[in-house]
Amino acid sequence: MKKTLFIIATILLLTTHIQAVHADESKENTELKEQIIYNIFIDRFNNGGRTLNAEVDIDDPYAYQGGDLKGITMKLDDLKKLGFTAISISPIMDNAPDGYHGYWVEDFFGLEEQFGTMDDLHHLVEEAHQRNMKVIVEFVTNYVSLTHPLVSDPNKRDWTKEISTTFPKSANWIENTAQLNQSNEQVASYLMEAADYWMKETDIDGFKLHAADQASPDFLQMFTSHIKETNPEFYLLAGVLQKDSDITSLRNNEHIDAVENYNVFEKINEILIKEDKPVSEIYNVWENEKNEKDLLFVDNKNTARFSNNFADNGRNALTTWKLALTYLYTAQGTPVIFQGSELPMYGPSYLESRRMVQFQNSDPDLAEFHERISAIRSEFPALAHGEFTQVDTNEGMSVFKRSYQGEEVYIALNNDSESRTVTISGIDSDLQLRGLLGDNLVRENDEGIFRIGIPRETAEVFITEPNKGFNWGLIAFVAGVFVIFIVAVIMLSRKDKHRHNK
Repeated sequence: MKKTLFIIATILLLTTHIQAVHADESKENTELKEQIIYNIFIDRFNNGGRTLNAEVDIDDPYAYQGGDLKGITMKLDDLKKLGFTAISISPIMDNAPDGYHGYWVEDFFGLEEQFGTMDDLHHLVEEAHQRNMKVIVEFVTNYVSLTHPLVSDPNKRDWTKEISTTFPKSANWIENTAQLNQSNEQVASYLMEAADYWMKETDIDGFKLHAADQASPDFLQMFTSHIKETNPEFYLLAGVLQKDSDITSLRNNEHIDAVENYNVFEKINEILIKEDKPVSEIYNVWENEKNEKDLLFVDNKNTARFSNNFADNGRNALTTWKLALTYLYTAQGTPVIFQGSELPMYGPSYLESRRMVQFQNSDPDLAEFHERISAIRSEFPALAHGEFTQVDTNEGMSVFKRSYQGEEVYIALNNDSESRTVTISGIDSDLQLRGLLGDNLVRENDEGIFRIGIPRETAEVFITEPNKGFNWGLIAFVAGVFVIFIVAVIMLSRKDKHRHNK
């Protein structure tokens, strides 16, 4: 019997064909558009150092909850597995008491002790770099805490100015701040000195400029130019505080690599939280702007959770996230995923969105999709660099194309409650479309037309490849092996029977 099992196992191994693709860990992605960013709100992510709980009050949503730098380091392997290539963390500078958000800066050259030590920060950056992951830190250039020494310094009265803008509820921290007068050359020099300090001392890879839409364009031009002169490869992202802000100057700043796009954010939430809404409307928003410097996202610490928005309409979490992630990871721009989305987490407002990440509630199927769609984005350069066009639409379904250096990738998203089909032209007859998510195969039909059809509420990513027809060699090989398998089993059975009859 052991001999029989050995032969069966050997034959099964012969029929198994495994093709493993290993990423070259020594090759670093340098352009921001090649990154997949995981957005971390430090205090609400993961508590890795239980000794840093002096100001923690888990019953108060406006107090520290215990997340720290060690907690982030502990999760790097998990984030790497999900396909993230960069982390963007909230401000780390020393803050006034209860400044868990990082916007009550008291010392631009000190690290918030609730988050850990400089050694903890160095260790986080080193561990991230060992995994070929970038580290981006949110940098506050507009505001300081009212308790910052410069606010009460009589010799620096012209360093700050009165705040006159009305802010959204999520910016309730604004009440305890003073706005920096960025037109003051001393203030500008001070902020550039602070930027130089963190760049030199920590080996981080970039800054996300907090509330860049509220900053002086002249100051930002000088500030960003200084940073790029210091390190041309240093990432500069622009955060947006007011959804309706005019971000033209941010997009026109040649030193800023990417800007948060709230127009696309709002359209994604409008379309994908319900079925039968046309995906083409999301593309139309992008086409109207045609900006290549977008940071694409579906939620963040200042909004309701995307999961909460579609759950209110009865949509399935896995189904809807597959649609959203496929768009984010294949459209023009850099995808940013807010912490906990991979689980997924829910929250109807910014306060609930800022709860500690509930890692114990993970969904293996959603995690597996994160891994697959991120691997696809990383494998095909067209998805980061290619021209982005809409090929055709049919009700709630759209097909997009990314083209780059002879590589073409087609992305089909069907947000409809029915299966839909879209006709594709311009593909050579000797090519076929092979799906990477659902193993779909599309060939030219008898009329010389390629038709992509996918079921309701699904997504697929197709690559073009030579049409080889049926692989008769492989089919013959597999058939032959199974014939041998059957014959071997019969012969062994007869041999065993003959032996028992003696």
